[in-house]
Amino acid sequence: MNRMRIYVAGPMRGIPEFNFPAFNAATAILRGQGHEVFNPAERDNERHGKDISKGNLTGCEEAAAREHGFSLREALADDTAWICRQADTIALLPGWERSKGAKAELALSEALGHRVMYL
Repeated sequence: MNRMRIYVAGPMRGIPEFNFPAFNAATAILRGQGHEVFNPAERDNERHGKDISKGNLTGCEEAAAREHGFSLREALADDTAWICRQADTIALLPGWERSKGAKAELALSEALGHRVMYL
């Protein structure tokens, strides 16, 4: 298999710790297969200098904003820029169908002709 540039998408809001463990597990597997991977959970933590998911047992966006300065606009700007400029594949985590963000990321990826991978 050729090396792919994969964006990982899935549900975050409303899930304990924003579902970061699932994002991180999928990323580890895909990187282990030799792919370049953009993990939005990693990007959120890089932006804020710490793991913003820890202690957020309800995946509450407002709590992340209050405690860490999280901005959904900034996060989606980073995420969609990588999809547009770098990705050739989107990998969808279980539950993506119930995520407004993941559905938007999938629509963008489909518009750009990316491969779609269901995890």
